[in-house]
Amino acid sequence: VLVPNLSDCYAALGQLHQNYPTVMGRFKDYISTPKRNGYQSLHTGVLGPQNHRIEVQIRTPEMHEVAEHGVAAHWVFKESRDKVNNISVKWIQELVGILDEEAGADEFLEHTKLDLYRDQVFCFTPRGDLISLPRGATAVDFAYAVHTKIGETCTGVRINGKTRQLATALENGDQIQILTSPDAKPKAEWEGFVQTARAKSAIRRFQRAQRVTEFSRIGKTLIEKTFREHGKPFRSRSLERALAAFGVTRVEEVFALVGEDRLSPLRVLEKMHPDVIIKDKADQERRQKNRGRQPQLKISGDDAGVAVTIARCCHPLPGEAIVGIFTTGKGVTVHKVGCSTLSKFTDMPELWLDVSWESDGLRMVNGRLVTVLSNEPGSLASLATVISQQGGNISNINLTDRTPDFFKFELDLEVKDVEHMRAIIAVLAANKYVESVERADIR
Repeated sequence: VLVPNLSDCYAALGQLHQNYPTVMGRFKDYISTPKRNGYQSLHTGVLGPQNHRIEVQIRTPEMHEVAEHGVAAHWVFKESRDKVNNISVKWIQELVGILDEEAGADEFLEHTKLDLYRDQVFCFTPRGDLISLPRGATAVDFAYAVHTKIGETCTGVRINGKTRQLATALENGDQIQILTSPDAKPKAEWEGFVQTARAKSAIRRFQRAQRVTEFSRIGKTLIEKTFREHGKPFRSRSLERALAAFGVTRVEEVFALVGEDRLSPLRVLEKMHPDVIIKDKADQERRQKNRGRQPQLKISGDDAGVAVTIARCCHPLPGEAIVGIFTTGKGVTVHKVGCSTLSKFTDMPELWLDVSWESDGLRMVNGRLVTVLSNEPGSLASLATVISQQGGNISNINLTDRTPDFFKFELDLEVKDVEHMRAIIAVLAANKYVESVERADIR
C-alpha cells in the first residue's frame, strides 16, 4: 500500500487494524527503525475474508523506491523531485570515503543508519485512531492527548496488550489502552515525566484546583471553630454580604484564604461581629499566653501564625528536624523528618511547610518512650524517681505488654528538647530494673 507521506502510513495502519483482526506478533515498524540497507516500511498481518492471513506493507513512494531498487534509488528519486540535493550527495561521498579507507563494518553501518522521524512517535488507540506525540512521550501524555478526562482518571496502561507503568516511553506503532477509574486523580509526580505541554498544563491546573478545595475545607473548619469559641453561629449567606471587604467574589475564596493562613478567621469574625472581637480581645490574649506546654515553632513564608499541632505519631522534640503538613481542621501538624505518616502526603507537596523550633527554654514538650522493666517490687518507683531527678515529668503511662518476668510501658514525658530526652534515656538505661528503653517507633 503506497501513501503520500509518513503520517499517512500510520493513519492507514490504524484504519487497517480498526477494520480487520490483527495477527499477533506480525507487526513490524521499519520506519522508526530502518533495516541496515535503509529499507523502510510498516508490516502487519491481518485476518481477511474467510479468516485468511494477509500480510500488508505500507510505505511512501520514496520508501518504495528504496525497497525495489536499493538505497541508491533513494537519492535518484529525491533528485528527480528536488533537482539537486547537496546533503544527499555529501552523505554518499562520505560512505565512499569510508569504504576507500577500508573501515570496519561497524563503522560503516554507524554512518549508514538513517535517523528519520526521530522527533515523534505514532501510537494507536484500541479503536485504531492515530495519536502523534513527541518522542519520549509516556502513557500519561497519550491519555491527555485522547481527552483531558481520560488523563485525569487514568490508573494504568496496557501497551500492546501488556500491563506497563504509566511512565513508560512509547514507541512507534504501539497500541495503547488506558485504564481509568472514576475515583482516580492526577498525581503531582506525573509532571516530572510527562513530555507534552498539554499534559503538564492539565496536571498543574488540577493540582491548583485541588489545593484550593483542600484549603477551603481547612478554612471553613477554622472559621466555624472561631465562631463557636465566641458563641456566634456561622452562616455562609451572611458571609456573602461581606465578600467585598476581603476583595473576593465567592465564599469559597474566603475559606481558601483562611486555610492558607493569608486571612485570619478572627478578621472574618470581626467583619461580621465587630463588637465580639472588641469585647474579647483581652480574653484572646490571655488564651494565647496560656496554651500550656506547647513548644514555640516558626513557620516560614506566608503561613506564619497558622494553628499548629504536634503529631502524636512521632512526638517530635525541639532540636530534631521537623516538617509541617496542612491537616484539615487542624492547620499545621508538625512531624519528625522520617515519620512514616509523611508517606501519605508524597502526592501533595503543596501541603508541606518548612517549620523550625524557636528557642524557648521555659516551655516543655511531650515525647514518648517505650520501656521494658523487670517485674520486681520497686521497679516502677525507681523509674519514676530517675525521671524526676533528671527534670522530666511523666504525663501519661500505658501498660502495653506483661509477662511473668517483664512489663512493657509507653511513657509520655515532658522534656525541654531532644538532648534532654537523650539524657533521661542514658540514665534509665543504666538502671538495674530497666531491661530496655528507647524512643517510641515512628508508625
